[in-house]
Amino acid sequence: MLNTTMFHYQGKNVVVVGGTSGINLAIAIAFAHAGANVAVASRSKDKVDAAVLLLKQANPDGIHLGVSFDVRDLAAVELGFETIASEFGFIDVLVSGAAGNFPATAAKLSANGFKAVMDIDLLGSFQVLKTAYPLLRRPQGNIIQISAPQASIAMPMQAHVCAAKAGVDMLTRTLAIEWGCEGIRINSIIPGPITGTEGFNRLAPSAALQQQVAQSVPLKRNGEGQDIANAALFLGSELASYITGVVLPVDGGWSLGGASIAMTALGELAAKSSN
Repeated sequence: MLNTTMFHYQGKNVVVVGGTSGINLAIAIAFAHAGANVAVASRSKDKVDAAVLLLKQANPDGIHLGVSFDVRDLAAVELGFETIASEFGFIDVLVSGAAGNFPATAAKLSANGFKAVMDIDLLGSFQVLKTAYPLLRRPQGNIIQISAPQASIAMPMQAHVCAAKAGVDMLTRTLAIEWGCEGIRINSIIPGPITGTEGFNRLAPSAALQQQVAQSVPLKRNGEGQDIANAALFLGSELASYITGVVLPVDGGWSLGGASIAMTALGELAAKSSN
């Protein structure tokens, strides 16, 4: 369950990129519940506006805003952060969570399809982090990247995502070294199978398959967005002040071996797709 009582973000400014749906929206709402001012960014203005309403419900006393931009468009990203800077002045916590995914075998994956995921996940992350860098509070600025199991677990029909997310996690580790001297921390969260998210629904499209995945998790359940939000609240807090460059699985132990169930299922899909 969502636990914000032990975290105090009153007066803190938090930006969540990709924060209008799924895991990222849960994170944005969690920070708002904990007292933070929260800005969300996404391509869809309608989704941004809807997310801001939820933030205001979670924390009526906070300053909340939304900006629309595509992380692949550097000029749009820069303009979006100018808007955020004009309202917040500086950023305490940046959550970078924009992502693209679709299942496709490598043999049938087009160059454009591969590039699209690389541009959103890896190039997009770099452009967001580099643009936000001057706005991060020093010391104690904080970045949390939302990665994926594909960063370290090879999965059929996910070559493009595996390549992109592996790059995201190495970006986390590299920037932890480069920016640590300024007091800026950066960590990645790797969510496990999270119920109700678009990515999980695509990779496990049936209730039966999702239940099969749940049984492969040592804790015997699929996760919820709140599980990831709790991890983000911790990593963004002073309790994690000596943690940087970490890639943290939040998956109920799924990556310890249960992921093989998902890979088997995806392998079956890949075989059917090749026929």
